Amino acid sequence: ERREKKRKLSKEMAEKATRELEKMQLQEKADIKYKEWLKKKKAEEAEKKKKEKEKEKEREAELQEKRARSEKIFKEWLQNARNKPQPALNGYGFPHGKSTGLY
Repeated sequence: ERREKKRKLSKEMAEKATRELEKMQLQEKADIKYKEWLKKKKAEEAEKKKKEKEKEKEREAELQEKRARSEKIFKEWLQNARNKPQPALNGYGFPHGKSTGLY
């Protein structure tokens, strides 16, 4: 009986050790997968930030170009406005901008 109890005890201890070993291996695999996932997530986040920065640069460049165009058009308009003749205010019976004559 003692031998049988020792055998059972040693068998239980071996099974317990194998379960602990399997548990540790599963934990290691889970840790590795988690680290890979975290690495992938960080890479995706970095890529997303990079794309956002590029879009922001494009928007800024478009805005700068638009401002430059607007400035150029405004200067052209200003130059043309100076060269246009002024309308005659006191012509055709309207001295001082008011009508003269019978009502």
